Amino acid sequence: MTDTLYDPRWVREFYDAYGMQEWERFDRHPMMRIAFAIHQHYLRQYLQPGQRILEIGAGAGKFTQVLAELGVRITVADISPGQLALNRQQAAAHGFAHAVEAWVECDACDLRSCFANESFDAVVAYGGLLSYVFDQAGAALSEMQRVVRSGGPIFLEVMSLWGGVHRYLMPVLTLAPDVNRQIIANGDLDERLGIQLNHHCRMYRAGAWRQLLQEHGLAIEVMTASNALCTNWEEHLRAIPENSAAWQHLLEMEVEACREPGCLDLGTHIIAVCRKAKDGRS
Repeated sequence: MTDTLYDPRWVREFYDAYGMQEWERFDRHPMMRIAFAIHQHYLRQYLQPGQRILEIGAGAGKFTQVLAELGVRITVADISPGQLALNRQQAAAHGFAHAVEAWVECDACDLRSCFANESFDAVVAYGGLLSYVFDQAGAALSEMQRVVRSGGPIFLEVMSLWGGVHRYLMPVLTLAPDVNRQIIANGDLDERLGIQLNHHCRMYRAGAWRQLLQEHGLAIEVMTASNALCTNWEEHLRAIPENSAAWQHLLEMEVEACREPGCLDLGTHIIAVCRKAKDGRS
């Protein structure tokens, strides 16, 4: 690819180095466990046992394990060979390897060399994958639509611009105002900012995310934040037992609140459950 902000080598090397942190990140604190529960909620709602699923950007396998519990057949795909190796290891260690049909190293923007048209009943692309491909998000969306059957669900996620500011407000304020204004204007964290960055990605406002999906012919069934009410309340959340009625009630409120239009930009990520149009592109 030329004249693009997307750098697949950077993504590959970042996740190879990230290693087991990708498996562990949803267990770090209660807010992340709530986010994990919200992601699972939609997988359980829309998937059926026996379906063939492409999980692209699967990482070390946290969602692969959930998919296996749902009784689906999974093709695990990732651009990072390190993450694919960890996914195999975790599948063997946690007993979900039986549900995986294959582990495939590939780029979400070019699935044609790996998968035929309408090979899968659904596609799962959690983890902010579309934020990492920057201006090639349209290519990735087209490829996901190509490989899924007509009417099949596609689970998508991007990093949230205002949700990121909400979550990391104090570190954000250490940056020069002109740098922050540039980030807020286009959502991009990349080398053009002229500062040292640990992360390269495109963050989205909910409205821009919705527009992107609609422009590529996707029918949006659900748009939701990954968390909203619980953001930045980690210490208070630690005092609530996760087997308690209070915790279950919090999860119920989060699922409902995160879908409210006024809350879509509050979480660290924005999730969309879409359908490939019946006359979708191939």
